[in-house]
Amino acid sequence: MEFSEAFPVWSDLTGEQQKQLSQAAVLRSFPQGATLHRGDADCTGLLLVRSGRLRAYILSPEGREITLYRLSPPDFCLLSAPCVLHNLHLEVQIESERDTQLWMIPPENYRTLMAQSPCVANYTNEVMASRFSQVIWLLEQILWQKLDRRLADFLLEEADLEGSSHLKITHEAIGRHLGTAREAVTRMLRYFQEEGLVNLSRGAIELADPGRLAQLS
Repeated sequence: MEFSEAFPVWSDLTGEQQKQLSQAAVLRSFPQGATLHRGDADCTGLLLVRSGRLRAYILSPEGREITLYRLSPPDFCLLSAPCVLHNLHLEVQIESERDTQLWMIPPENYRTLMAQSPCVANYTNEVMASRFSQVIWLLEQILWQKLDRRLADFLLEEADLEGSSHLKITHEAIGRHLGTAREAVTRMLRYFQEEGLVNLSRGAIELADPGRLAQLS
């Protein structure tokens, strides 16, 4: 995938804007588990995913993680550049869930492009609205939904992302995604196994009955 294919509104830019943007964007690679961004004091730049997957998450004062959303090709990450968007203060961490290759666009170049191009400014606002909708939905799940429903929803989402009902993931990792204790995840997974919804093995979970999980979620 080339940058011109991945950037969402490339065809709406002028030839000069395309040239400036393609020259500014830097292609970088990160291994699985690398931290790309650490909170709103860090203005990393805009990230356009070429391959792999990123995870955006927040940390509680006690160090507990909760996943806000994931980014796959050709998703565009704005929260890695809070200095581009005025009055945006979110302590979001971003890491690579897999070996990842992405284009990094310097904040100053993107600010200039937004000022020159209404289509880029509109697209930026649309992405931000979509991300905040995801965050609000997540908060509603945490506040109002029981763990069994949230866990069922996560397992189905993970199976969809991996393209397989056999998930190589630990209970601790699920706890980090859901913002809950590993012990609570283990108890719920054991209950799911007793109900015939999943089969558990060391470091892996097999979705035995995705249909019933979908009804639960």
